[in-house]
Amino acid sequence: MTPTTEKKITRTSLKLDAKALDRAKRSLDDGAVIDDKSPWRDDIIALLNDSLATELVCILRYKRHHFTATGLSSPAIANEFLVHANEEQAHADRLAARIVQLGGEPDFNPATLVQRSHADYDEQLDLHSMIRANLIAERVAIEAYTQMIALIGDKDHTTRRLIEQILEQEQEHADELSDWMHK
Repeated sequence: MTPTTEKKITRTSLKLDAKALDRAKRSLDDGAVIDDKSPWRDDIIALLNDSLATELVCILRYKRHHFTATGLSSPAIANEFLVHANEEQAHADRLAARIVQLGGEPDFNPATLVQRSHADYDEQLDLHSMIRANLIAERVAIEAYTQMIALIGDKDHTTRRLIEQILEQEQEHADELSDWMHK
């Protein structure tokens, strides 16, 4: 573009919504809550609660595998399972915090965790089967988070960024597990 054809941005061509800024000054006790009138708030909370259930099931699966892994390669792999369990716990904590920020309640009900989870719990005792089960669960989580990002779009930028950050770590988990599968 030449300087003559380039659209010039002026102070008057870009303006923030003054009414929205005034609303942000009120209800300080609400913290980072999305406006109750948002048509997406309840749907986003439901998505986050399903992801919370997924992360909690993954923690339990990784912990079981950590404690039951046996064999020549098991100490290194068991340690990796524990690292992944701790990272999944951090994901769960972040999801629960975001649910509360949105004005919802995180659902930790153990009676419904497996039904609400995208990933499965696994009781395998064979080391290769454990790695495979965790890789499948990570791939499912990657797909679920990818779909969530598309669904949320520009409806909630903070939640979308949170999910993108978790997705990045889930992809790292899948890569690590895939490497273990091929060793």
